[in-house]
Amino acid sequence: MSSLSEEVWKYSAVILTGGSSGIGKSFIERVSKLHPGVPICNLSRRVPDINLSQLNLRQVPCDLSQPTQIVAAAAEVLRFLNEAAPSGKVLLINNSGFGAYGHFPEPNLAHQLEMIDVNVRAVVDLTGHLLPMLKQRGGAIITVASTAAFQPTPFLATYGATKAFVLHWSLALNEELRGTGLRTLAVCPGPTSTEFFRRAGLKKGSVTDSLGQTTEQVVDESLQALASGKALVVTGWKNKLITAFSGLLPKPWVTRISAAVLARWRLSKVAA
Repeated sequence: MSSLSEEVWKYSAVILTGGSSGIGKSFIERVSKLHPGVPICNLSRRVPDINLSQLNLRQVPCDLSQPTQIVAAAAEVLRFLNEAAPSGKVLLINNSGFGAYGHFPEPNLAHQLEMIDVNVRAVVDLTGHLLPMLKQRGGAIITVASTAAFQPTPFLATYGATKAFVLHWSLALNEELRGTGLRTLAVCPGPTSTEFFRRAGLKKGSVTDSLGQTTEQVVDESLQALASGKALVVTGWKNKLITAFSGLLPKPWVTRISAAVLARWRLSKVAA
């Protein structure tokens, strides 16, 4: 296994979605520290709150819920690579995603459909547009899923289903790409200190610190898994235990347990 620095130096450029905050922002900061000056292209609606003068960062404004914007952004990414890093391996990080807590279709059906667009369709769409280039140059595709992918998640029903999709899609794609010089890694974090819970409609502190990880911890475990050649990593030892346990029980039982756990948030934790 190579060190994190050795692993990151394998890539001549990094493309990611959702780098304006949370795990995506931590990916930018960590990769830039390990590989100073590496060209990075971020696709998101907001510019990352980072000292941009210290980074070789190209911001591509993109609403990932809009297919036409993804097509335009993919073309911009290819132009960026031709200018900033015309050769060498590329690391694509599919990070963008959000959830919604409550009884389906709360807060409204449009929000649920946008979640599917961003969490699922945008991942497949952007990867599909960039795949010919990635196959030609080699590299890796990291897709951020979730521990919610391992069982049905009442009150987060659509979110959990979208993450189950990208987990299985990433694993299947990795097998299809075997021997091509391109591989995939599915990252499944549990509760993490990001804006996810706020956007999902939950108050700060909905998940205790003992159950969560920092975004920096998630990123480091992800890069360690990439360096080890893994196709899947569940970050955090507690999350590993929980997902392993859920895999031993029948799906209806796991669903009932998930409902009991997630329902505890509903009355006291939902943001006004």
